[in-house]
Amino acid sequence: MSQPRPTAQGGEFALIALGSNAATIWGTAQEAVLKGMIKCGLALGGDIVESELYATPAFPAGAGPDFVNAAIRVRTDMDADAIMAALHKIEAEAGRTRSVRWGQRTLDLDLIGLGGQILPDVQTHQAWRDLPLAQQLNSTPDQLIVPHPRLQDRSFVLVPLAEVAPDWVHPVLGLTVTQMRDARPAVECASVLPI
Repeated sequence: MSQPRPTAQGGEFALIALGSNAATIWGTAQEAVLKGMIKCGLALGGDIVESELYATPAFPAGAGPDFVNAAIRVRTDMDADAIMAALHKIEAEAGRTRSVRWGQRTLDLDLIGLGGQILPDVQTHQAWRDLPLAQQLNSTPDQLIVPHPRLQDRSFVLVPLAEVAPDWVHPVLGLTVTQMRDARPAVECASVLPI
């Protein structure tokens, strides 16, 4: 497991998306997301800003019950690998298993962005960002990709993320979270409803 790595000016902001559409040992999907927010803040360093909770249709359509989604921004001194290890530990505490890609989840925690970092490199990021949907269903990267390669395509991430980091600029696309959210179809954004 990677150890925390100090970064300039007291760390960087990590952007985390949270989602659940199944009961957990912590209770309902809504309770799992709320508990996940608290645990992320404690694990990653405190100084946390939380979005509201949102109800969103499962993706892809028919993949299960509707989701409860949220986003947080947290300042951390941890590097991306250490953040992912912490997120996976929290998911495991909530009873998360990975049996079906994009299936029902007790708790899903995604590292969406970490400051202006691009991992592992621009070319790999672009290859995964441009991967056709049919291949996304059956392919999983063998390394961490930051920013999340599907960020710009997901209103259920962008709507809550715009609450906590509206001006964060995607280091590859050069667009703010607000600009990416506003580029999504209006009907899609409207389906992401505050709880």
